Amino acid sequence: MKKRTVEILAPVGSFDSLQAAINAGADAIYFGVEQLNMRSRSANVFSVTDIKKISRACKAAGIKAYLTLNTVMYDYDRQLLRSLIQEAKKQHIDAVIAADFAVIGYCRELEMPLHISTQANITNIESVQFFAAFADVIVLARELTLKQVAQIVADIKRKKITGPSGELVKIEIFVHGALCMAVSGKCYLSLHQQNASANRGACTQNCRRSYTVKDADSGEELLIENEYIMSPKDLCTIDILDEVILAGVSVLKIEGRPKGADYVYTVTQCYREAADAVAEGSFTADKIAGWKTALEKVYNRGFWEGYYLGRKTGEWAAQSGSAATEKKVYVGKGSRYYPRKKVGEFMIESGSVQVGDTLLVTGPVCGMVKEKLETLYVNGAEAVKADKGDRITFLFPVKVTAADKLYKIVEATHA
Repeated sequence: MKKRTVEILAPVGSFDSLQAAINAGADAIYFGVEQLNMRSRSANVFSVTDIKKISRACKAAGIKAYLTLNTVMYDYDRQLLRSLIQEAKKQHIDAVIAADFAVIGYCRELEMPLHISTQANITNIESVQFFAAFADVIVLARELTLKQVAQIVADIKRKKITGPSGELVKIEIFVHGALCMAVSGKCYLSLHQQNASANRGACTQNCRRSYTVKDADSGEELLIENEYIMSPKDLCTIDILDEVILAGVSVLKIEGRPKGADYVYTVTQCYREAADAVAEGSFTADKIAGWKTALEKVYNRGFWEGYYLGRKTGEWAAQSGSAATEKKVYVGKGSRYYPRKKVGEFMIESGSVQVGDTLLVTGPVCGMVKEKLETLYVNGAEAVKADKGDRITFLFPVKVTAADKLYKIVEATHA
């Protein structure tokens, strides 16, 4: 195995996404459990009993697993909090990601490895030095420039700031995914309007909606360049990943625990390939263009490079939903698998598929598989098209389960 200079950290909100991250070349994954994570409303929430299965899957694949406990914690959360950390320790989860001092304190008590979350809003070397007493990895605030990040990394080395493990503290930054208009994600808009706290994982994403701006005195409505002025475009650093790595960061973090396995696989694979290309000296404009095209096919709100190059203001989304160039349409589910022939069977529950279509399958065993349909059998006979109610079979590389979902990929249209 080649020696990798940076860790690609992928988001996982389901077992489908977990396998997709493994298949795509992630070095580590992070996940949330129960209601004590910042994606409890939007992600398929894992339970405490899933921690063992997640740990085993990661250990078998040779990657690390981090449990995210980064919400605001109240007194009534303490019992659940302790049970989750105890289970993480028991199942050899590699670290807990947190910002609340109750979590930090209990991790220290149990000698559970800890990473400091971006919710701690760490922006300077003094804060790094303070948290180094508790954690080996620190996720910096998203609002820093690469110059500031590089200075913090240089100061860690110069001052020899070490974490509990005795090694120099590592710096982690976000490199791709959704951004929030609030500093380090600390937003109260959802709480004020709908009593659903983003800081408790219940964000209703009010900022992503369309609003009319009106002068209260004249009644004149203002049009602001057709932009969703509270909804930032997604962070994308694939163009400048060489500069990001040159800044000295150790972990490249991808946002997206609520996203599907197709998103997790595509984004993880692109950043895995890009990071390896930087290390090998083959990071070229042609490759960047290819990765960018692939990233545009999965969920996104448009791209910009964040504040890393010194921008003072953000770029805002032009639509409320995804700007992805492709759309997946649900057509059916897995039925059975014929391992000797490597053929998968699926039941069509909606719409139709035909030879030449690009199909996408997501599931806990396959993760994400996307292939063009070259040959199709319908109800046991070779055919060109299948409709709702048909049983179809085609070549498939891994086991098909009843939990697998079959989609047809179509070109996305945006108004």
